[in-house]
Amino acid sequence: MNDARPIRAKSGTNHEGTSAHNRRVMVDALRMNGALSRADLARATKLTKQTVSNIIDELEQEGLVTAQEAVRKGRGQPSTPYRLVPEGAFAIGLQIDRHLTRAIAVDLVGNVLTRAEANLPPDGPSHGATVILELIEKVRRDLAGLVAQSERRLVGLGAAMPGPFGVEATGDDPWMMAAWQKFPLLETLATGTGLGVRLQNDAAACATAERMVGAAQGLDHAVCLYLGYGIGAGLILGGELYSGANGNAGEIGMALLSASGSPTPLEHRASLASLYQHLAIDPADPGVYVMVNELALKDDVRIQSWIEEAVMDLRWSVHLIESLFDPQTVILCGGAPEALARRLIEAMHPLPSSIADRRDRTIPRFQLGMTDPWAVALGAAAEPISRAFDPSFAAILKDSL
Repeated sequence: MNDARPIRAKSGTNHEGTSAHNRRVMVDALRMNGALSRADLARATKLTKQTVSNIIDELEQEGLVTAQEAVRKGRGQPSTPYRLVPEGAFAIGLQIDRHLTRAIAVDLVGNVLTRAEANLPPDGPSHGATVILELIEKVRRDLAGLVAQSERRLVGLGAAMPGPFGVEATGDDPWMMAAWQKFPLLETLATGTGLGVRLQNDAAACATAERMVGAAQGLDHAVCLYLGYGIGAGLILGGELYSGANGNAGEIGMALLSASGSPTPLEHRASLASLYQHLAIDPADPGVYVMVNELALKDDVRIQSWIEEAVMDLRWSVHLIESLFDPQTVILCGGAPEALARRLIEAMHPLPSSIADRRDRTIPRFQLGMTDPWAVALGAAAEPISRAFDPSFAAILKDSL
């Protein structure tokens, strides 16, 4: 508990029929700030002390929060800080990409407890679904070996894969993953695991990870520019992840550019897939991440020539995102090796002038976020945690119906 820093928290409401929202507000405040006293929570969330006390008692009984040693400040009565119990909840995250799949288990505060990956067979979901179910089962066994009560406190399975979803694709389009799009993935995962399952695109999953444990933590308006095999944007608007009518919001990689006279999707020009083509590297090679990172560290001329072309389109992307969404910041994240991502950040400055140029700015317009091949799986795992515990307008509606 630290009174020297401001407490970040969303407001609760003392109106009747909003208990679910208030519980989420309390959990969110403890997750963002660490241990807080009941008085701290009441001031930060604008809830009455009695409401805070009732919710803390409930959360403590459910094993979600625990009291720490009382702290005496000045001459007043000692106060008891409360913190989240990491073992209060667990979730599994699944990433399905074009050549591999990753599964990860996290606790309530986002700590990674175990993870595993496997190559996906080239014939798509006909055999790939079995590989995925076996991978999830392995992670669950490993988690149960670490924490005995994990199965009882498992809140769900989050899955992430490249979008867009529900769009007709002809043939086995590698950009669209058409075979997986047509496969009954959610039903297969739910039946095979017995867990509630939600699907989001990889950019949204990465934004979820940034919001929970990364550069977007505590921000209400941020856009995560996801650089992977393709390109996408994860939208955090008004403190919540925005997915659109069909889960396809932020598919900026499909935006057509015509600088050369022939309209070409952005992700065909500035994604990791375009880099792999430029370097003549097989994206299915298990060592591709290390290989590209080493080339970037050496300032390889082929990397430099690709960056010179890619940054022109990525600058345009940042400018468009700022113009459309007016975010506090744009965060470059995804599966790009760190050395490459840092080279891109350096090369993209100075950014073109936009509505984001403000004298009172305290957060960079454009910054580096997670550069981790596991970021999508982490975000997928964070989604069930977020769905169960984060404040949302939907929670107010649900409680008041």
